[in-house]
Amino acid sequence: MPFYFSEDFMRKDQYQRHNDLIVDQFTKQAIPFSTRPSHSEYLDLIMELTKVTSNDTVLDVACGPGLVSCAFAATAKHVTGIDLVPAMIERAKVLQQDKKLSNLTWKTGDALPLPFPDGSFSIVITRYSFHHLMDPLAVWKEMTRVAKSEGRVAVIDVFTSSKKQAMAYDQMEKLRDSSHVRALRLEELQRMATKTGLIRLEKKFYRLEIPLEQQLKASFPESSEDADKIRKMVSDDVGKDTLGVQAQWKDKELYVSIPVAIIVGIKS
Repeated sequence: MPFYFSEDFMRKDQYQRHNDLIVDQFTKQAIPFSTRPSHSEYLDLIMELTKVTSNDTVLDVACGPGLVSCAFAATAKHVTGIDLVPAMIERAKVLQQDKKLSNLTWKTGDALPLPFPDGSFSIVITRYSFHHLMDPLAVWKEMTRVAKSEGRVAVIDVFTSSKKQAMAYDQMEKLRDSSHVRALRLEELQRMATKTGLIRLEKKFYRLEIPLEQQLKASFPESSEDADKIRKMVSDDVGKDTLGVQAQWKDKELYVSIPVAIIVGIKS
């Protein structure tokens, strides 16, 4: 039984403190996060792999400023976006208005548990959320629960390839964003997908290339010293790739290329 249903008040308290940290971080990040480049080619890849049609009802878990939700709403029958951070939901509503979409519903709320009945949606997705979660497997199980039979469940997130790489990457990310928990290794993501009961798994991969300074401006390290530590960690990693982000200099600007996995399965 996942801990959020248990009587373990110490762990419940820890979970609530982490949620408060997420709300604090992403309230600050709401505007810069929503105004970053959308990387529409990767949204197209996600939509292609989930096989979204005009008959689909979609749930976007940890929807943030609504970039994925609005992309799906251009094709799907209806999309519901849920996020823990009220400021993110407000940004999502602005994006919906800008795109003149009417087939969207927004909800402020937690993913544990998701406030929807079993079998409510034909597609359930989440993007860039798992590395912030204390119990990603429990969230994946909730996503599968609210999917219809034969529905598609998709997780899109950064991944690492070894324990050593994960430790180095997590050290950097926790300096940049204190709500980061850990980046799961690819083998862990695949194992979790199987544990949720999903079948016919499909996987695609891409790299999200971003100037490091753009990444830092969209987040809030606790001090300028932490930001400088990140710059040094990344610059020192050029040509080594201990962090797994293929750090490189381009026209005197430092870039990172973050590995992302798309994993889609069918609810049996």
